[in-house]
Amino acid sequence: MWRLEYVWVLAAAPLALVVYYWLPPYMQGRKALRLPFFDTMAQLTGKSPSRPAAPIGGMQRWLNIVVWLLLVVTLARPQWVEPPLTHTEPVRDILLALDISQSMDSQDFRDAQDRQVSRWTVVKAVVADFIDKRTDDRLGLIVFGTGAFPQAPLTRDHKSLRLLLDHTAVGMAGPNTAIGDAIGMGIRMLDSAQERDKVLILLTDGNDTGSAVPPLRAANLAAQHHVTVHTIGIGSPTASGDDQVDFDTLRGISSASGGQFFQAQDGAALHDVYATLDRITPREVKTLRHQPKQDFFWVPLGLALCLLLLWHGLAVLMSWRGRRPASSANKLDTKEGAWNSI
Repeated sequence: MWRLEYVWVLAAAPLALVVYYWLPPYMQGRKALRLPFFDTMAQLTGKSPSRPAAPIGGMQRWLNIVVWLLLVVTLARPQWVEPPLTHTEPVRDILLALDISQSMDSQDFRDAQDRQVSRWTVVKAVVADFIDKRTDDRLGLIVFGTGAFPQAPLTRDHKSLRLLLDHTAVGMAGPNTAIGDAIGMGIRMLDSAQERDKVLILLTDGNDTGSAVPPLRAANLAAQHHVTVHTIGIGSPTASGDDQVDFDTLRGISSASGGQFFQAQDGAALHDVYATLDRITPREVKTLRHQPKQDFFWVPLGLALCLLLLWHGLAVLMSWRGRRPASSANKLDTKEGAWNSI
């Protein structure tokens, strides 16, 4: 689409007519002889004196008008504007922290076909569905056991994230559960993010057994870094030892960081939990628009310069051709005079 960046400049187009009719004409300086009886001679010859001025023919007048209009169009800055390009950027980063300690291999959950499967199998299916729904967010993955490890950085490449999730297995991070370390890892990964909202969703089926930073201390640090931590507890609270899920600690973590605590005893409940998380963290994007522009002010400017160069070139050529016959005639008269004198 063609457009003029400064359309108001076109209002200057009639300015040339105003200058032409209102300003005095250009006076061309010439040599003259002052005579005390000039007025008497003018009366005797019947001619009235006139001021010398540069003669402007019809063609040159039209040339001046065209060049002026081309210069006005140049100042108006013609542009070719291409169709707008839109780009969306996420305003929320979500980290998924998943417990892959040995207890996640317990066969006490049921899948969609009501078959008894491991907790990790159900967790992977539910988390994968959650990833598919969050098309506009940057998502990352942390796995933790004895230690916490970044399995996938924050990214919008959800296919790669799904692939890394599928290749994650129980026991890869050790047999224990380091909840506090997982929160600390999430804080470090989200600190470099520039998005407005930073969310960490932590899922575990046990209690903290080996973190360098206590979970509640890590939750307070998350609140200081403006990271919201939602916690999900799965498994049985009546289990004994390290397999007993500590709902009170998970509830304290979410409360300290401004998040929510969820409890899921089976696959359906876990699916509902992630559906709720999807609802309370609505998808939001920032849309950027840009229209590429190409300037073409050089076209009318170049055309005006070409017209002026062509006009002056023709004027020089005509002047040169007009002087050649006069010079030839003078040479011929000189030769004839020399012949007659002999």
